[in-house]
Amino acid sequence: MINKMIGKLLPVFLLVFLSGIVSAQDTYTNSIGMEFVLIKPGSMTVGKFEPTVGKPGGRSALPASAYELAEKMAKEAYMSGFKVTIDQPYYIGKFEVTQEQWIKVMGNNPSIFQGDKVAESTDNHPVDNISWKDAQAFVKKLNKLDKAHKYRIPTEFEWEYAARAGAVDDIPWTEIRASAVLGGVNPIAVGQKKPNAWGLYDMLGNVWEWTQDYYNERIFADPVPPKSGKEHVLKGASFVGDVKNATYMTHAAGRGNGYDIGLRIVMESN
Repeated sequence: MINKMIGKLLPVFLLVFLSGIVSAQDTYTNSIGMEFVLIKPGSMTVGKFEPTVGKPGGRSALPASAYELAEKMAKEAYMSGFKVTIDQPYYIGKFEVTQEQWIKVMGNNPSIFQGDKVAESTDNHPVDNISWKDAQAFVKKLNKLDKAHKYRIPTEFEWEYAARAGAVDDIPWTEIRASAVLGGVNPIAVGQKKPNAWGLYDMLGNVWEWTQDYYNERIFADPVPPKSGKEHVLKGASFVGDVKNATYMTHAAGRGNGYDIGLRIVMESN
């Protein structure tokens, strides 16, 4: 009787055990204390732009010709976007790189928002004031410290795919306010706002984040990123931004303000 019960329960125990293994592989914490979330392959539409024209009533209404012109301009600006497929899984930082993590790797802290400029400890604040070359230097040093893995800056499409977390349309303003660090005087500790659907924090606001790609001098990305350029692409907006630019669709160029730029790291899955 006992043997029969064990025989019936064993597949259940194995299923639970194996499920635990799969779940554990979805996240990873390295020796520096950086947490990563596995991003699985998939597709998204990038560069979709569908402007609309509102028609307020009452005394604020404009002449009919004004609306006709606005609708014509909206149609001319319409962009259907293009499909981007992420065909390889990758891990991306659950949080932006913190000042404490930067110090562990680089031995210094270039951040402007530290010391007497911020009332609380900034160990868990995102590192700021980071140039693209600084970001590359961090990655190079991190790869030397942890030779078991390969680290790099995300591409723009990898960043946006992770930020969207399966969303098809642009993010609503109510969701931006719930998840993004905006309208402040300095960055705050990572992970204080609502994460996105895939468990990533501060993808919008707090600090701008570098990507690997060159900027194309356009409002939206191209299907094939340029192989050269003057600046690199920044994503995500910063603590001085507002809901208008705190969207995963924003395609910006560094170096911008400089003081409000940080980074998030990708760890390759194999």
